[in-house]
Amino acid sequence: MVKNTVGRDIPQHIVDQYGAYGEESKYSTQYEETIRKINPIKLGDDKLVGSLREAIEKTGLKDGMTISFHHHFREGDYVLNMVMDEIAAMGIKDLTIAPSSIANVHEPLIEHIKNGVVTNITSSGLRDKVGAAVSDGIMKNPVVLRSHGGRAQAIASGEIKIDVAFIGAPSSDAYGNINGTKGKAICGSLGYAKVDARYADQVVAITDSLMPYPNTPISIPQTDVDYVVEVDAIGDPTGIAKGATRFTQNPKELVIARYANQVITNSPYFKDKFSFQTGTGGASLAVSRYLREDMIKENITASFALGGITNAMVELHEEGLVDKLIDVQDFDAPSGESLGRNPEHTEIDAIFYASPLFKGAAINQLDVCILSALEIDTDFNVNVVTGSDGVIRGAIGGHPDTASSSKMSLVISPLVRGRIPTVVEQVNTVITPGSSVDVVVTEIGIAINPERQDLVEHFKNVDVPQFTIEELKEKAYAIVGTPQPIEYGEKDVALIQYRDGTMIDVVRNV
Repeated sequence: MVKNTVGRDIPQHIVDQYGAYGEESKYSTQYEETIRKINPIKLGDDKLVGSLREAIEKTGLKDGMTISFHHHFREGDYVLNMVMDEIAAMGIKDLTIAPSSIANVHEPLIEHIKNGVVTNITSSGLRDKVGAAVSDGIMKNPVVLRSHGGRAQAIASGEIKIDVAFIGAPSSDAYGNINGTKGKAICGSLGYAKVDARYADQVVAITDSLMPYPNTPISIPQTDVDYVVEVDAIGDPTGIAKGATRFTQNPKELVIARYANQVITNSPYFKDKFSFQTGTGGASLAVSRYLREDMIKENITASFALGGITNAMVELHEEGLVDKLIDVQDFDAPSGESLGRNPEHTEIDAIFYASPLFKGAAINQLDVCILSALEIDTDFNVNVVTGSDGVIRGAIGGHPDTASSSKMSLVISPLVRGRIPTVVEQVNTVITPGSSVDVVVTEIGIAINPERQDLVEHFKNVDVPQFTIEELKEKAYAIVGTPQPIEYGEKDVALIQYRDGTMIDVVRNV
C-alpha cells in the first residue's frame, strides 16, 4: 500500500498504473492527444441505417471493446438500456462501458454485468441500485470514477479509448449533424457527448427526430458521425430535471442559502462582472434568488455563469443580471430551450469546461463556485460519492474541477441529515481534497479553511456565525452521536481518480 497526501491507502499496483494523488501527474507538463481511426465516407455513401442492430453490426463491435454514452437525458435516458439490450441479444461480451454518468434508470446494467456483457465500467458516478450492486462486489474489476474534467482528459489522452460512441441525438439529419435544441426530447447542451464524438473511432447517432439536411445549429458535426439510426424514442425530457432541480421552502436550506449569499456578497470577489457557478439542489437555487436581490441593490452584473445550467440562471441572464451563460449540460427543459434562442447562451464541451491539461479551461476563470457535499471532514476533504453506509450512491461530476480552479469555493451542507452527521472526523471517500475547499456553509454558521488566512481576515467582521471545522464536527456529533466506523471488505470496487490522473482514493466492498 502507498499512502497518498490525503492519507488514503492506495494499492501499489494502482499507484504503478496511475500514480498517487500528491505526486506529479504523468500529464503534468505535456501529453500527446489520442489519434482515432477514421473510415472515410465516400461520395454517395448513406449513413442512415435501418435499425440499431444494423448500425452495431456496421461498426464491427466485438468482444472486449469500449463503448460510451452520454447522460444529458439523466433519468429520462432510453439510449443506454436500448443499446445494451441489443448488444446482449447479439451475444457480444466482455465490454468496457464509459458513460459520462450512470443514473437510476440504468438498473438493467446489473443483469448485463452478471451475464458477462459488461466487465469494466468507467464513469463519473453510479446511482441507486447499480451503485449498490458495485459496492456489493458484483464487478470482477473495480469501476474507475473520474470527474467531468478528468474523464474528458482521459478520453483525449487515450487513457479511455472509445471504439464506438452511441450518442442519443435530440435531432439529427441523415448525414449526422446533431443538436440538442430541436426534436421530441430536447436536452440542450451535448457537452459530454461532444468529447466522445471527437475522439471515438466510430460514432452512432440515435435519434427520434430526423431533420432535413443540414440540421442547424450544429452541435456535433457530420465529420464526427459514422451512422445514423432513427428510433421511436430516445428519452423522456421530463426525466432530465428529475431529482436534480428543486426550489425549496425548507427553513434549514433557506438559512444555508442566506449565509452562503452573505459570504459571496461580502467577499472580495463580489464586484461588477464577477463570475460564478451554482449547483442544482434546493439551497443552491435559493442562493441564486438571494444573490439576485443583492446584485440589483448594488447595481452589479455577472460576466458569466458556468456549468450545468438551470432555469434560475436563465432567468438571471434574461433579466440582464448575467451577461453570458456557458453551458456544458442543462438540468431542466427551460435551460435547453434557452440554448436554442439566446445568442449569449453558449454550448461548450467538457474539455473547454474543465479539462486540467488542455490550453485553459473555463473553470479557471471562475470567481465563485457553490458545491454540495454528502460529507466534509475536519481537513475540509469532501465526499459526494459514497453514503454514510459506504455504498456508492452519487457522482463526482465537476466537484473537484470547480473547487480546485475557482477563486473561492463554497461547500454548502446541513450540519446533519436525519440522524447522520455531514461534518465528520474523516470522510468515507475523498473526492475533493480539502486544499481546494475554502468555506463550508451550514445552517448554524460557516467554517473558513485556515489555509485561506486572507478570507479569515476579510470575513472577521461579517455578520455570520463562524466556527472552526472541528467545532462544527463536535456540534454535529452532539446532536446525533459519534458515527460507528464502517466495516469494509478487502475487495477494491471503485477507484477514484483525481482530475490530474492520479489516484486519490479507493472504495472497498461493504
